[in-house]
Amino acid sequence: MSSAGKSNMNIGELKGQTIAFAASGGLDSCTITHWLTQNGVKVACFTADLGQPDEEDFDAIGHRMRACGAVDFVAVPLQAQLADAGIEGIQAQATYEGGYWNTTGIARQVTTRGLLPEIRKRGIKIFAHGCTGRGNDQVRFQLISNMLDPSLEVYAPWRDRSFLERFGGRIQMIEYCEQFGLPITASRSKPYSTDANLLGLTHEAGELESLATPARFVTPRMGVWPEQAADKSEEFTVQFEKGLPIVINAERVNNLSALITANQIGGRNGIGIGAHVVENRFVGVKSRGVYEAPGMELIGRCYGFLLQLILDRRARELFDTISALVSKQIYQGYPEDLAAQMLRVAVSRVTSLVSGRISVALFKGGISYLRCTDVPHSIYSNDSSMEREGAFDHAAAEGFLGVLGVHARAISRAGQIDQGR
Repeated sequence: MSSAGKSNMNIGELKGQTIAFAASGGLDSCTITHWLTQNGVKVACFTADLGQPDEEDFDAIGHRMRACGAVDFVAVPLQAQLADAGIEGIQAQATYEGGYWNTTGIARQVTTRGLLPEIRKRGIKIFAHGCTGRGNDQVRFQLISNMLDPSLEVYAPWRDRSFLERFGGRIQMIEYCEQFGLPITASRSKPYSTDANLLGLTHEAGELESLATPARFVTPRMGVWPEQAADKSEEFTVQFEKGLPIVINAERVNNLSALITANQIGGRNGIGIGAHVVENRFVGVKSRGVYEAPGMELIGRCYGFLLQLILDRRARELFDTISALVSKQIYQGYPEDLAAQMLRVAVSRVTSLVSGRISVALFKGGISYLRCTDVPHSIYSNDSSMEREGAFDHAAAEGFLGVLGVHARAISRAGQIDQGR
């Protein structure tokens, strides 16, 4: 039965059924798994291995979920797929409002696409998640799963009145878990929430909801604050081939190892640490986040330097429009629709031209251009030189300016210029 046009399922409809629950292993996951079990639902937990920097023991997630009543736990390795999607985001320069690299949005796409085959193998027809009814992630899980498997029902506890009547928020969930002795790692004193994967960390909620709380309130997990970085700059060199990073500092890399290496190097130099963004959520409210994405920022900036050499002004203008659209598609949970497919084709034409070696200097959060070599599709030349070289004859500009001047004089004579401003 399709969930199209149907409101969210409720706990009464789930009793006696087996559901597939996308579990991170955190407070919400533990609470929801146990609460559903207590209400007669069989919960099979599915967790994506996304290289979460804040999860020191990934295997512990399975132990926690089983202790909370899960009848099954399935870990799905998706680090390589996430790295590929992250590089794809870099190729589109897909940053959302304020420079956010869409690390969570990309992860939701990869997670949903990666979990669904495992869910189908087990014949489960209901997919559940623990995303808040006020956020973007509920949209992403819902829409992506609807697009990839429209027969799959979706259940969201945070849109179920029975769940909402029992749990008002974090404190009530902690009290519940303490009451039943569930193995949570959360505490009442934790001042904010963190969502993590190898592309980056998102810190939000708690005390970060107050704009009086500075971004530096967060404790970085993927690096250090810029002022804590070394007092000496570090050189970083990346070679791209058709849009893919293939060598970093003379070492061959693939997408995954490139991001891991860039995270380490960028993080220790304070790159991409603590970006403060107040953004427009898709559901229509503003939210505040503090972001870490050292590898995405470092590789992304180097990629941007190459684009400056390759794109002419019309291609640049179109690419920037495409980039903004790609970012919005990812952020709003539409990475699979026809528009997203069309945008990928458009970006791929540019990607095929992006080859070259870029060196930058990293110093206390800053990225400074050093040099670039071997850029076969660069259109930068000495034609713009102030010296007597290049194919551009200075005197040839006389005719160019004469033509432009016809229009400039015409609009002035027509009274379209505010002469007294």
